Amino acid sequence: MKLRFGDLSFDGRRRLLYRGALPVHLSLRAFQLLALLLERRPEAVAREEIAEALWPGSDAPPGGLASVVSELRQGLGAPASGPAWVRTVHGFGYAFDGEAHELPRNPRHVLFRGLQRVELAPGGNVLGREKTAAVRLGHPTVAHEHARIVVTDDRAELEDLTRSGSTYRGGEAVRGRVVLEDGDVIGVGEIRLTYRILEGDAGG
Repeated sequence: MKLRFGDLSFDGRRRLLYRGALPVHLSLRAFQLLALLLERRPEAVAREEIAEALWPGSDAPPGGLASVVSELRQGLGAPASGPAWVRTVHGFGYAFDGEAHELPRNPRHVLFRGLQRVELAPGGNVLGREKTAAVRLGHPTVAHEHARIVVTDDRAELEDLTRSGSTYRGGEAVRGRVVLEDGDVIGVGEIRLTYRILEGDAGG
């Protein structure tokens, strides 16, 4: 199960959690709790069921579950808007609270400009007027090396290379790196591109 929620990417099979390109370190039990809540979303999971999953065949230590929940919340951080990812259901248990989107298998990261399309390679992909740019954009409002999209497995992050505030995701200027979502419109100078995540074996 591969999911993305907010700026976090979850890979249950490989037991990995990333915020952007940076790994989030969780204990085994905190990761197991996250996996359980994601699998059962949007349902709430009873404390007794969580305890059995985290401490199979034995009783949870006093305060053990509360400690694991606290660690998980700290690791996930608070989303930019809305409630925290882990919701307490008083008198019952806990639930995952938020939108989580399944990621395609073997994803391909593609930019569209009208009918033109460019498939992005793993690593850094420079967008600009430079002849060696991975995505060459011959327009006077585009710098020679204007922006870069860094692809790592199932994530792509956009960063501005000009420091001029002329690289956009949606209508917002990019500061630092931002994680791209499927369907995001990218502005590079006056050029507009659409970012898509496609299935590895799909034709587009």
